[in-house]
Amino acid sequence: MTQKIRIGLVGYGNIGRGVELAISQFKDMEGVAVFTRRNPADVDSNLPTVSIDDILDYKDAIDVLLLCGGSATDLPQQGPELAKHFSTIDSYDNHGEIPAYFDAIDLAANSGQNISIISVGWDPGLFSLNRALFEAVLPVGQTYTFWGKGLSQGHSDAIRRIAGVNKGVQYTVPLDQALNEVRKGENPELTTREKHMRICYIVSDEGANQSEIEHTIKTMPNYFEPYETVVHFITEEQFEQDHQKMPHGGFVIRTGESETGSKQKAEFQLELESNPEFTSSILVAYARAAVKFKQEGKTGAFSVLDVPMTYLSDKSPAQLRKELL
Repeated sequence: MTQKIRIGLVGYGNIGRGVELAISQFKDMEGVAVFTRRNPADVDSNLPTVSIDDILDYKDAIDVLLLCGGSATDLPQQGPELAKHFSTIDSYDNHGEIPAYFDAIDLAANSGQNISIISVGWDPGLFSLNRALFEAVLPVGQTYTFWGKGLSQGHSDAIRRIAGVNKGVQYTVPLDQALNEVRKGENPELTTREKHMRICYIVSDEGANQSEIEHTIKTMPNYFEPYETVVHFITEEQFEQDHQKMPHGGFVIRTGESETGSKQKAEFQLELESNPEFTSSILVAYARAAVKFKQEGKTGAFSVLDVPMTYLSDKSPAQLRKELL
């Protein structure tokens, strides 16, 4: 029997919990431990929980570390430091800073002769693959990315900080008119406001001024003011029933034309009931690629654009050619 790939988790938030769930569906994987900055006794995982300070004691027990922290502060600090000692997978999603992050990870991973695959998820990640594929095969055209319908964690946090708001969530929703124009091949020039709207569901405190809350949301700079925003006030019972999951999704669409003027369109779509659970499954799949790269003697950083599709599967290339080609 082939030895299972041994996975370590760094962090145990939404992504960490999702990774633990995903590992149970990947029969060639096994979880080794969760490494945390919190008191390990406070982490409710089925895996052993270990202080992050003791992580180097596990260098020989782990094949790939999945970094489950956030892109704002966790990954820029943890990523390069851990890549010196382990092969890693992360979901770094600060698009504008990816080139600099890649360089820092590449230097660290090469120094430790490890593999690090960065920015793994669905955007960046699967959406990146489709943007690259569609642009390669339709060189004359335009690429559009739409996000949603999906729950935005940052915007939801912003509305919960408003006085009088007890609970609140915000969903980003693509606008049908923009989607239809793109799908028709009209190649519109779209502003952010013309592509998406924001829908808020609020449980207000008893006696709170709902009109004032709505005005504060709609005029909030950067977050809501540039968008068409709709605010719904609901009961706590409705909130608990309808807004506990973290759905998301979106579209990558490439519209173009061939030399004769024939219109062509390629589209990739995701509909997710749980954004973190789906993202976690992608992270786990890319652990296979890290192991295969390491077996080939490669070192350094890679992005999803550098990984052959066959490296994500637990099937042999011959099996894949027979079953999927």
